[in-house]
Amino acid sequence: MWRQVADRLRDMIDGGVFSDSQRLPSESELALRFGINRHTVRAAIADLVREGLLRSEQGRGTFVAAQDRLSYPIGRRTRFSEGLDGQASDLKTLVLDETREPASARLAALLGLDEGAELVRLDTIGFADQMPVSVATHWFEAVGFPEIGALLRATGSISKSFEAVGMADYVRASTRITARRASSRDAGTLRLAEGAPVLMVEAVNAHDGRPIQVSRSRFAADRIALTVGDR
Repeated sequence: MWRQVADRLRDMIDGGVFSDSQRLPSESELALRFGINRHTVRAAIADLVREGLLRSEQGRGTFVAAQDRLSYPIGRRTRFSEGLDGQASDLKTLVLDETREPASARLAALLGLDEGAELVRLDTIGFADQMPVSVATHWFEAVGFPEIGALLRATGSISKSFEAVGMADYVRASTRITARRASSRDAGTLRLAEGAPVLMVEAVNAHDGRPIQVSRSRFAADRIALTVGDR
């Protein structure tokens, strides 16, 4: 129940019912409005405070935190650093884990490989001014990109890693955007409340018409706005 209340409050904030820096009604008023008890309201508010959507001030109440979402463009040449350039002074991508695994039927189809072909899997986190804004899982053909993990650790950028192997002009072949609740692991990594909404972007990048990367990125919905264009 408290999660449903948190969702309703989030929708009200997104819809402008409560504006940036506005003080929320008291727990008693919200409990009466939603037809629930104060403890449920308190749990929902605490969850949104942890998420960063609300801020609590001792003796003054709970206020809507200013939500200045970063605008992340998705187009033919999508790049994390270039897309957020000018909106944050410090942008970087860090590798959380690197493994090798056989290509599933779906990944093999997306990459144009045989099922079971060896892939390099990288789990990463993207920061903007030291705030985590995305976590992602990337897959690359192991034969073609055996050192992609080392390159990403050295450059802090997938686009620079591709540039290092002569594939600077790669393009976005496909993008699929969905939404879901953050898993426990993603919520912890992104410093979100468990169950907070994330935007899921599954993308395929290609070079000279050949798929070279599949990625599944999860963006913190309250920190990033996705904008789709053709550039």
